[in-house]
Amino acid sequence: MTQQLASTSRESLSERRRAATRQRIAAAAAQLVADVGLAGATAERIADAADVGRATFFRYFNSKEDAVAEGVNVHWLQRITTALAKQPAGLSAIDAVVGAFGDLADGFSEIENQVRELATLTRSSETLDAWTLHIYVRYEAVIADLIAPRLPALAPRDPRPRLIGALAMATVRLALDDWLVHGWSLPDRVRQGLGVITIG
Repeated sequence: MTQQLASTSRESLSERRRAATRQRIAAAAAQLVADVGLAGATAERIADAADVGRATFFRYFNSKEDAVAEGVNVHWLQRITTALAKQPAGLSAIDAVVGAFGDLADGFSEIENQVRELATLTRSSETLDAWTLHIYVRYEAVIADLIAPRLPALAPRDPRPRLIGALAMATVRLALDDWLVHGWSLPDRVRQGLGVITIG
């Protein structure tokens, strides 16, 4: 029994170390793209920034695009969570979402080129496009959990939190698609889309 516990503990520690290494590589990838752009963020430079070897990098990720996508996902998931948590307690669920995405728009001009580059990249690959949609589902779930307490008379298995999360992320996807083709302002497109969401 003691040996089993020790073995489980070692496996758990090993899993935590692997997860930490993967997270470090992904974070380094996202930061490098922000600093030098996608073209400059080679697998070798990402590995150097994460303080791992090239072979280690490819044990965790199939390509630099995979690492960048995961790093950016974690970054934006944290930003969305923080922005929603900061919304005033008196706001409705939908108003809190509108306010949070409004806060996320601050400083967008500084990262506009990186967002366009990454959005274009994910749409150029069926694998990355499918991966991005999977990540959006994670965003929806996070939004749903954070806004659920703001909904009145919330019943078990009430669909409203998840519906609002899904509509918010659908708005972002549509806004991104329109912005890539037609330009204008991505934050304004998102704000306009969120403004028509109504759920009783």
